[in-house]
Amino acid sequence: VQLVESGGGLVQAGGSLRLSCAASGGIFSFNVMGWYRQAPGKQRELVASVTRGGSTNYADSVKGRFTISRDNAKNTVYLQMNSLKSEDTAVYYCGSGFTMPLSSWGQGTQVTVSS
Repeated sequence: VQLVESGGGLVQAGGSLRLSCAASGGIFSFNVMGWYRQAPGKQRELVASVTRGGSTNYADSVKGRFTISRDNAKNTVYLQMNSLKSEDTAVYYCGSGFTMPLSSWGQGTQVTVSS
């Protein structure tokens, strides 16, 4: 399984970014896809996940600001991040698996929100 993320970068507080993750190599490993993040000195935390059927789950800290979606035909998952805050600064990792917890990971993409 290969997961390739894109879309990270530097943005001002209140701005938006869209992360993308393209998966390949094992269709049964993509039943659940999601995004985790890890800030310096903190544990990796689940941001959002989505099943092949479209069921979503979000961390309380991003509800109402982030939206996860996927294109099953392309095995691609997206994370639309709006109203970004400085505390959203982290390395964001795309993950996939047959179920939770996710078992395959991308290399990560840096998101930096300046206040």
